[in-house]
Amino acid sequence: MSSYQAPINDMTFNLFDVWQLDQYWQENGKLQDLIEADTAKAILEEAAKICEQQIAPFAGDADKRGAQLVDGKVSLPAHYHTAYQSLIEGGWSSLSGDPQYGGMGMPKALSMMVDEMLCSADIAFSLYPGLTAGACVALLQHADDTTKQTYLPKLYSGEWSGTMCLTESHAGSDLGIMRTTAKPNADGSYALNGSKIFITAGEHDLTANIIHLVLAKLPDAPAGSRGISLFLVPKYLLDANGEAGARNGVSVGSIEHKMGINGSATCVLNFDDAKGYLIGEPHRGLSCMFSMMNYERLSMGSQGLGAAERAYQNALAYAKERLQGRVSEQDANKAEPIIGHPDVQRMLLNIKAMNEAGRTFATWVAALLDKAKYDNCSVSGQRANLLTPIAKAFMTDQGFDACVIAQQVFGGHGYVKEWGMEQLVRDVRIAQIYEGTNGIQAADFMLRKVAADKGAVLFSLLDDITAELTEKPHVEAAPLLTAVTDLQSLTSRLLQQENTILAGAACDFLALVSYILYGFMWYKNLQALDNGKHSSHFIGAKNHTAKWYFSRILPRATGISAILNTDAAMLYNLAPEDY
Repeated sequence: MSSYQAPINDMTFNLFDVWQLDQYWQENGKLQDLIEADTAKAILEEAAKICEQQIAPFAGDADKRGAQLVDGKVSLPAHYHTAYQSLIEGGWSSLSGDPQYGGMGMPKALSMMVDEMLCSADIAFSLYPGLTAGACVALLQHADDTTKQTYLPKLYSGEWSGTMCLTESHAGSDLGIMRTTAKPNADGSYALNGSKIFITAGEHDLTANIIHLVLAKLPDAPAGSRGISLFLVPKYLLDANGEAGARNGVSVGSIEHKMGINGSATCVLNFDDAKGYLIGEPHRGLSCMFSMMNYERLSMGSQGLGAAERAYQNALAYAKERLQGRVSEQDANKAEPIIGHPDVQRMLLNIKAMNEAGRTFATWVAALLDKAKYDNCSVSGQRANLLTPIAKAFMTDQGFDACVIAQQVFGGHGYVKEWGMEQLVRDVRIAQIYEGTNGIQAADFMLRKVAADKGAVLFSLLDDITAELTEKPHVEAAPLLTAVTDLQSLTSRLLQQENTILAGAACDFLALVSYILYGFMWYKNLQALDNGKHSSHFIGAKNHTAKWYFSRILPRATGISAILNTDAAMLYNLAPEDY
């Protein structure tokens, strides 16, 4: 069975040393009375106890038992109920919620780290509070005051949970062709009819009510994605006291039997004259739903990072204990720990370097979201928009790779269920697929985030990075300045191409930018090290891992640049029948 210990030292290092967010919190009038360094550390330590003690040890049991559908009702593993109650009793479900409606009002940079812990402990379990948090963001931004007062307090408290209902069997990412309809009722509500698939936490027994946010089309809807509206559809209609009453016309048709995240109830939901309530303006549902996507895509990145962190911890422990082969000639009859083998060290260093850069990157994106929210800072908002596709796509790609590599450290034992490594590989795989596949994220990054403004936001960011690298150079990070300069030139050349060519280059371009930004994250780590504040072990490990990144991982950017400098038009030169 795999174990887990929250990396609180690295989390606080990122919060307070790399990004110095404790100073920002104290300078911000909306946060200074809510959060400071000691409070943040205490929150992380308490969250770690729940994740380490009540969730992580039982993730294997949840995988075996899974979510089960019997007579139209979905039941979850028993320990999910215990852990969920601990979460809501401790206020963790309301951590980043608006205080006006019962939330704790904590910044995303802090709640993101709790997300990572939950994902390390059990990705499937993390989805239940995670989907609710996403639904709350959408309601907070787009619902009217009465709806907020009615639903947000109980969603924040965890008494109720939430979902997002987008996908239909014939319409995956192409939401414009959805068939679910919403017809006006005489009382101002709407009758929804249709079916949605892949609905995470669509039906379960954790909460007294489930609040579905459903995309559907009104009778007068324009064609395509511009004709989609957003509706709130509760599992149980509310009675006069605002409590769950009569069952609404929404039911579970089936649950999916999946490769991983078996403890997560992934449902087909049927809406049969289900009563719903319009959220936001008619035909603006997609923009309402996407207003929370920056937060959701960062949460997806946390899934990749969380799984990778647990995989690394267990691979490291195994490598220190597993006796196999002889690295030295001290005793030909005595096997030595495999951590002495060069290839094992290579695998562990690669995972460690990417994990720690990923944590710094996720903290950066979360801090940008906070500054856009609390300071109404347009530059922070623009940069958060630019970087969230990377958070979703690159972090989940790296998370999956890390789990596979960590499994390799175990050799044959990594393929056996009892060690827990194969579950991590299966569970994290979905993070590359849902919330928009990573290929879609790359296209969004290339076409909507970079090409749409002729690279203005990206170039501005790269200029600031160049200025910082020039003003505060670090010997280990010297190759990074060259990489940034080359990226600026390459981007300028790419933006002269047509969108069809850019689409074919999108995945490689996202990877290129990501490796360079991860290099900047390691530069920020090195700049934050303080001999008077951190142990020699911590400083030594950071320095060595940074050197490994700059010498053995960042050069991957050169290879990707060479690919992007070739003619991407060849992608379209093979007819479909010739594949």
